[in-house]
Amino acid sequence: MKCPFCGSPNTKVIDSRPSDEGASIRRRRECKVCKSRFTTFERFEVVGLTVVKRTGDREPYDREKLIGGLKKAFEKRPATTQDIEDMANEIESELRTSGDQEILSARIGALVLRKLKEVDEIAYLRFASVYKNFKDVTEFQQELGLLLEKQEDVRKTPGREEPDGA
Repeated sequence: MKCPFCGSPNTKVIDSRPSDEGASIRRRRECKVCKSRFTTFERFEVVGLTVVKRTGDREPYDREKLIGGLKKAFEKRPATTQDIEDMANEIESELRTSGDQEILSARIGALVLRKLKEVDEIAYLRFASVYKNFKDVTEFQQELGLLLEKQEDVRKTPGREEPDGA
């Protein structure tokens, strides 16, 4: 493995451990030349997925696009890089277990929305505003209204106590 700092191929593994629930190996490495440390991940090579866009165009699945979209949604929100990686792993796992090699971009978007809705409603709204291509504030308000209705339904669920003062 080449050192990303000095380019030397002379590196050694300091630590290895399973990552992503055993789906990959995380390795800490040290360059023998410049002594810099860096992390690498070793993953199974899997059959490539193809994303079918709304226009009908096809392109190879790009994990970095998924992570980039999640990072934008979680910007200035309480989510770590590891949280985002874990969410991307869950989404990617669902895509791969379907057995389909061609996946509609709409399916990926729907999975992202579902995960975001479970984890962070603000991140969900951010992603939805781009993914659903809101044209104006009214569409944003409608989506927010659906979230608020869901919260109200949860509060009214039998057996749930209302907090004092509510």
